[in-house]
Amino acid sequence: MATDPPLDPEQPRDRTAFDRPTDRSLARHRPVRALVPGARVTVVRSTEWDGPWQVEFQGTVDDLAAPEPVDHPQAREGESAYWVRFDAPQYDADGDGPYRKALIWERYLRPED
Repeated sequence: MATDPPLDPEQPRDRTAFDRPTDRSLARHRPVRALVPGARVTVVRSTEWDGPWQVEFQGTVDDLAAPEPVDHPQAREGESAYWVRFDAPQYDADGDGPYRKALIWERYLRPED
């Protein structure tokens, strides 16, 4: 059985497919204090619960979209979420995956120097 190739956000057609269902603007302005695309980060586990990922791992802040405010009751004031491209595919705390990229709250990102 044939399957469609995975979306490649670098391709115009795939960017359109991404933009339409998520209603996220790819041209949004980045906050001054934001991590920049290409910044290396470690995705860390929460100290408060068993997640959001099974393990800590490295990745790179992606330029797919600007950081966006986290709209959630448990979000910290002014907290943003970033698209992060993983060095290797990862599974979330529920065992779903593997994922190559995800939108991650900044509290779970540790910038690498």
